[in-house]
Amino acid sequence: MQGKTVVVTGGTSGIGEVAARKLAEMGARIVLIARDKSRAEATLARLRKRGPGLAHCVHLADLTQLAEMKRVAGQIAAEEPRIDVLINNAGALFGSRRLTPDGLERTFALNHMAYFVITKLLRERIVASAPARIVSTASGAHEGEVLDLDDLQSERGYSARKAYSRSKLCNILFTRELARRLKNTGVTANCLHPGFVATRFGDQSGGMISNFVRLAKFFAISPEEGAKTIVYLASSSEVAGVTGQYFYKYRAIQPSLAARDDRAALLLWERSAALAA
Repeated sequence: MQGKTVVVTGGTSGIGEVAARKLAEMGARIVLIARDKSRAEATLARLRKRGPGLAHCVHLADLTQLAEMKRVAGQIAAEEPRIDVLINNAGALFGSRRLTPDGLERTFALNHMAYFVITKLLRERIVASAPARIVSTASGAHEGEVLDLDDLQSERGYSARKAYSRSKLCNILFTRELARRLKNTGVTANCLHPGFVATRFGDQSGGMISNFVRLAKFFAISPEEGAKTIVYLASSSEVAGVTGQYFYKYRAIQPSLAARDDRAALLLWERSAALAA
């Protein structure tokens, strides 16, 4: 990773921070997109200690809002001469249904639309840097869900678990269509299930969701363990030519049948593009 630039969303805590730190130790320069200024500054200090002299930097943005997604991606595209790896990792589980200023349900906005918009706006820079990679954090939580393209904003009844699971299904479908569109560019796109990890995830969801997540974390793996597949997909020569796959513990595995629906992947892309316009 010497001389490479890696853009990371959701990189100030949990598996995102561990992945950023590991890649910095390997010689990568890290460009963080973060929401919380204090956590961002603390993470930046740790990155500078682990990977000194690499000009790591951070951009602050609220990735639930389309204007912020576009602003920060545009800024990074303008400032960075090359982007070797993009890691889409920001995500959350929200206990109640609330809309963003754009009229999007928060889970869908942060967990899917942020991946879509930032990737779209950084695509030209990433392709120009080929060989390059795009790595997106999905989840085994997508199993059992089917995408309802007529209810992407959960208007017909909100369940925190279902909204989260469907957003992770979106991540896999997004990766499939992205890989198809990047064919012959030298850029690969893969996603992964990190496992159930003991991080800050779910702590701010509220109500029974937060209580359940806190209890479940007693059985979870560490952030260090959960970050391993992200680092692998971002750096390993073993997957240099692999694209459009869903990984777990370093291996490409089959996601659910719904996650392998190429027509759904295309329609989701088209709906997402319309929402982002």
